[in-house]
Amino acid sequence: MMIRNFVLMLSAMTASAEPNHTALVQPLYTPLTLGSIKPQGWLKDQLQLGANGLGGNMFEFYRFVHNSRWIGGEDEYSGLAEASPYWFNGVVPLAFGLDDDRLKDQVKYYLDYVLDHQQSDGWLGFETTPQERGLWGRCLLLLGLIQYAEADPTQTERIVDAMHRYVRIAHSMLQNNFTGLIQHPGDTFDASGFGAGRTHELHIPLQWLYEKYPRNQSQLLWDTMDLMIAGGIKAEADWRTFWVPDAYPKVLEGDDWDMSWVFIHGLGLRYPLAVYRNTHEEKLKSQTRTALDLLSKYHTSLAGAIIADEYITDLSPTKGSELCIAAEMMFSLNWIYQYLGDNDVADWAELVAFNALPAAISPDWWAHQYVQQENQPFSRPLDPDVWTINGPRANIFGLEPEYPCCLVNHPQAYPKFLANQFVRTADGLAQIYLTPGTVSTTLKNNNHVSISVDTQYPFAFNWTYTITSSHAFPFSIRIPSWASSASRIQINQDEATRLAPSAQGLHTVSIPASSNSVPTTLTLTLDTTPRVVSLPNNTAAIYYGPLLFALAVSNSPTKSPPLDYTNITTELPDSTTSPGHTFDITLHPTSPWNVAIDPSQIEIVAKSVDRLQNPIWDLGAPPIELRVAAVEIDWPLKYGTADEPPVNVSTKGDPFSARFVPYASAKLHMAHLPVVELEKVDLKGRSGRV
Repeated sequence: MMIRNFVLMLSAMTASAEPNHTALVQPLYTPLTLGSIKPQGWLKDQLQLGANGLGGNMFEFYRFVHNSRWIGGEDEYSGLAEASPYWFNGVVPLAFGLDDDRLKDQVKYYLDYVLDHQQSDGWLGFETTPQERGLWGRCLLLLGLIQYAEADPTQTERIVDAMHRYVRIAHSMLQNNFTGLIQHPGDTFDASGFGAGRTHELHIPLQWLYEKYPRNQSQLLWDTMDLMIAGGIKAEADWRTFWVPDAYPKVLEGDDWDMSWVFIHGLGLRYPLAVYRNTHEEKLKSQTRTALDLLSKYHTSLAGAIIADEYITDLSPTKGSELCIAAEMMFSLNWIYQYLGDNDVADWAELVAFNALPAAISPDWWAHQYVQQENQPFSRPLDPDVWTINGPRANIFGLEPEYPCCLVNHPQAYPKFLANQFVRTADGLAQIYLTPGTVSTTLKNNNHVSISVDTQYPFAFNWTYTITSSHAFPFSIRIPSWASSASRIQINQDEATRLAPSAQGLHTVSIPASSNSVPTTLTLTLDTTPRVVSLPNNTAAIYYGPLLFALAVSNSPTKSPPLDYTNITTELPDSTTSPGHTFDITLHPTSPWNVAIDPSQIEIVAKSVDRLQNPIWDLGAPPIELRVAAVEIDWPLKYGTADEPPVNVSTKGDPFSARFVPYASAKLHMAHLPVVELEKVDLKGRSGRV
């Protein structure tokens, strides 16, 4: 009764604060149907590597997917039952983005099994008792289901049927003392209470259902969303009280579970907007901006992800950043951008996509790190004291170097990035992420539009657009904030002109109807120079365009059979690995990593190539590098890795031309470096030391 009274009181408070809205707040920009956008160039290569690597093969061998209890097996890594739903949520957009029949068969098998085994009371999943049934894993499943329903109309009706049946039981459980969300004595589904910090995750699929397929159940859908938020409040996991300047943790203040736990931190960015769509409270939209600013100031890595090895700490370049959080940050930033329209949000998404994400994945996509470091001269077992609670193997590349969440969750990153590359504007289309690709869609007035984008971005800054359309329409291109005023665009054979982006960074071109199928051609050239970002204690980082650059540290790899994350002295059996593909890989430096730089001396080294190398995120593969004046210094180790950047720099030897490469291409790298003033170094005359 106390819980019920709490919910009624909360509802009354909400009603008194805001009128009862029945329409959801609409985004500024609307995503296109999954499958409308196809990758090209290097992004297609990377997605294909993911399909041929861990993401596209886990279904065939990895125990928490291949033998998941969701599809009649026996294995789950926790009572959250989240492993195969994570995989499904990522491989659905991968399968349809690539139009890959093998992957489509995988997700269709999973879809069929889960829907065919929906229980008589509507529950989706294998659990049969209230003590086992947790709502969190279902949120991931539903995120995958709504993508599937949009990509394959032949499955839409049965997916919507199953979702409505599930919502009824979820609503009933929440009404009953928040069963399935808040732990009660004897419950086994969520011993650590993670689900309470993720209550808003049900909003995206239920809002989709509410708008597209309500089936006279609008009130039930709305009430279920309200109950999820009420349960989170009851569990003291209300992100509206967290994303507040005075309350927000600048450094870790304790090691008890709270919302400073890194993984849900990235998910929590979505909370204010998810609730805002229902309540229309403008302060929640503003709070999303506040959340981004707080996170950026206090806990964002140079590569764009959150610095934290489980718990947020500070901006130390020795601390780890989870691969999970890179994937979740990309999804959050994709979604947030479509509501805020702020240019820096899309810049941030690209920063993660081109730096933090690929840095933690092996070039062939068959191994991953649990955490990466900005300054990472070794990828090997370390003294675990370097992390907050992670194990010693957290930064090696492997199958499960730590907890398996990053393995099963990373496949969503690039496919959802692709799916949000273009968006629908009020009266046209916009390209938000400037990677190569094609889009075919129909706008208002039956206007059939096709756009092809040929570019090597982010490794070059030239684009060629080929556009056909039935009728005239406005086409916008997002211009990154780092582009200078010397940037130009040319329409067909007209004279190139300066860009005139809006306050939101969109440059808009009126595209005429295609006459006799003759396309319109746009040629875009962005101008920029290397940017030196000054950091505390006389240190710095270097960017060029959206790429973070780092000292190239060459390495010697050592491969060994994958170990079990639950017992790091035990090899995993062949039945849950892919022999010949899956290894644990340690990397040892074979070139100096201990340097200071003089960032007043930088030279760009760019090669013109017809086609980028594949894999592209490998040392020496990108056609763009920098040469930077540098000198070796004394740099002690701590916990088996580089200590904090030295404040009192002691140099060793003569200055030299150091080779700096895109951060993600150097699996051993140093990006956060001390600054010194050096004599003039001949950057052009030497190839650069590595």
